[in-house]
Amino acid sequence: HASGPYAVENVRALTRAVYTNNSIAGAFRGFGVPQACIATEALMDELARQCGLDEWAFRFRNAIRAGQTTATGQTLHASAGLAKCLEALRPAWEQAKRNCLEFNAGAEQGGRFERRHALQMCGRKRRGVGIACMWYGIGNTVIANPSTMTGSVRCDGRLFLYNGAQEIGQGTQTIMPQIFADAVGLSVALVDQVMGDTDLTHDAGKSSASRQAFVSGNAAKFAGEDLRKQLCVLLKVGEGVQLRIEGTKLIAESVGKSVACVELTELPVNANGDVAVGHGYFNPPTVPLDGNGQGVPYATYGFATQIAQVEVDMDYGTVEILHIHAAHDVGRAINPTLVEGQIHGGIAQGIGMALMEEYINGRTDNLHDYLIPTVGDVPPITTHLIEDHEPLGPYGAKGVGEPALVATAPAILNAIRDATGVRVYEVPCTPARLQALLNTSAALDLSHTPHHSRPLAPLAGTGPR
Repeated sequence: HASGPYAVENVRALTRAVYTNNSIAGAFRGFGVPQACIATEALMDELARQCGLDEWAFRFRNAIRAGQTTATGQTLHASAGLAKCLEALRPAWEQAKRNCLEFNAGAEQGGRFERRHALQMCGRKRRGVGIACMWYGIGNTVIANPSTMTGSVRCDGRLFLYNGAQEIGQGTQTIMPQIFADAVGLSVALVDQVMGDTDLTHDAGKSSASRQAFVSGNAAKFAGEDLRKQLCVLLKVGEGVQLRIEGTKLIAESVGKSVACVELTELPVNANGDVAVGHGYFNPPTVPLDGNGQGVPYATYGFATQIAQVEVDMDYGTVEILHIHAAHDVGRAINPTLVEGQIHGGIAQGIGMALMEEYINGRTDNLHDYLIPTVGDVPPITTHLIEDHEPLGPYGAKGVGEPALVATAPAILNAIRDATGVRVYEVPCTPARLQALLNTSAALDLSHTPHHSRPLAPLAGTGPR
């Protein structure tokens, strides 16, 4: 992911493993992509400045699109919605730039002109706007990560889903019955389910790598489609009919008229009371990377763009986030409310990464010293759900759980750079760190034309510029 979600013809990515005596670390939301994204998006901003281009326009020109190839040689045949995410946020970007320009102009006219050390400041507070893009491979990287689901109709007229996907707050227990019921062609209100029972459910894999909606969602869909076929066999009808359950009667209808009916209580059942059981299995198609790093590490990718508008107190180094706009390509939003909730939660954690959360080895041992965002730290959030259909996904869906976090911190850091002229290279950007950067920066010149006052460059053509 180090090259970012851009069409880059030549990539050289180096990593270094360092053995330390620090506390053991583990994966968190994003599995290393947030760290790479901070570096990449800072470079994108600086490249845009050196090219004399607006930061939004620079990203739009270089956004990877369907039909283009990633650094690992994988051609993205579909569902590469970064350009659509950028287009959705262009009005917000332009408005935020105007707001920052007007605010900072007023601060310069009404504020005091001070000289403190090497820093010249016009007014105590300044505003900036930052943008960041991200991509995230959905599922485990180049290794098998299958999911198996089963679903049934029972003699009492209820559908039952044997759901082995774990619920950790992301909404698995809600969307799996939705997908399953839709595939059967019956109401989700008829679905009961069991989760986390290894005696009854098959292995659906772990809830990580933003994989459950994509992988287990497909398994639930295939289980529903398999069950529908069996029910049509029971009814001795073609699969084009509409199914309905009244009490314990399974009914097939065509053009609003009943064409077949069976009484479920009269049919043989298994030990669980199931009349018919459908099975579904899905394992994302990937190709392991070769010695040159070429292959297909993920079957599909999530994409996003986020914009952060901040206000920085130049005296104290404090940062207030005024608004965040987020556009995420989710393929298909199976449950839009849950998708928005995931995005809000990821942004909250991204705020913590950017400004607050700092673990000091050997010293941090409680949530009094390790600060996490509260509701008072989360600004208004405007969410845009971009549905660039993923052919491999259940009804076009792919994951959003971890992508929700990735772009937040770099967008905030780029906004701080826009407001102050200084680049933060260490997170979290605490008031003490930012104040030190401001006090030691001899290069800051607030008489220059702010970057957010630049007009957008013409967008003739796409591809690397």
